[in-house]
Amino acid sequence: MLVTGGAGYIGSHACKALARAGYRVVVLDNLGAGHRWAVKWGDLVEADIADRDAVAAVRNALQRYDIFAVMHFAAFLDVGESVREPAKYYRNNVTGALNVLEAMAAAGVKHFVFSSTCATYGEPIETPIEETHPQRPINSYGESKLAVERALPHIERAYGIRSVALRYFNAAGADPDGEIGEDHSPEIHVIPRAVEAATGGAGLQVFGDDYPTPDGTCLRDYVHVSDLADAHLKALESLVETGKSGAYNLGTGRPTSVREIISAVERATGRTVPWTIAPRRPGDPAVLYASPHKAMADLHWTPRFTDIDTIVATAWRWHQSHQPQRAPD
Repeated sequence: MLVTGGAGYIGSHACKALARAGYRVVVLDNLGAGHRWAVKWGDLVEADIADRDAVAAVRNALQRYDIFAVMHFAAFLDVGESVREPAKYYRNNVTGALNVLEAMAAAGVKHFVFSSTCATYGEPIETPIEETHPQRPINSYGESKLAVERALPHIERAYGIRSVALRYFNAAGADPDGEIGEDHSPEIHVIPRAVEAATGGAGLQVFGDDYPTPDGTCLRDYVHVSDLADAHLKALESLVETGKSGAYNLGTGRPTSVREIISAVERATGRTVPWTIAPRRPGDPAVLYASPHKAMADLHWTPRFTDIDTIVATAWRWHQSHQPQRAPD
């Protein structure tokens, strides 16, 4: 099993789930955003999927390790940055994914699990969001992921590569066993930023308090990273068993506001989170939360961590035990 971006946050958790299920894992990562210390369940192949030599590098890895399937996580994911630097996102997220798929076609690998996003939906017409909701992204991050989703049926017709696209909502939390967790630089997600603020770091900025929501802050569907990893494993198993391509939302179906996140972090840490209001970020919808019923029915997936206090508690334990002691890359 090849996992591109497997040294990153969600990819490393997927590697752990795969290894526990008995798969031999090979990670392909350029370590630009991922970490060498997060590669605990398999060999590491250092390569950049956006390089001009990427197709050959990925193909060599596929053939060397006799890979039968690919999970693709290697993508940039900062919505704000994608608005400022769209070319960067198209180059990596679209060209990089196509390079991986081209290498798979050359090597005869027929199963592809794609890390997509709810950002492909754009401003929701109705919530909770179902898979049939129109896909109209409002930022180039979502557009870059949708471009790959739209390519997948053509890839299947031409090369026989079947795929599952997983549109997940807000990844959160950390491995309950404490072996891996979230570590971005700079950190872009609200829970670890709130934890850092509570423990003496920079105060938390809340981007907008004038949204049409009950408390004025954005509502999001926070899904635990281990549940996401489990969904990727179940998507792979379904793809192999049925041979049917598809797309699924991954979320809890429970919206949580930024103010509620702050309160949950204060409960977990026993400390105050200092925060201030900042202007809205470009490309941020007011409300995003999932209808996860299709994934539950088709993939037999059920999220285990649905309470925001439980999710935040795993992030807090990771921060306490590992962040100050993490090994250098």
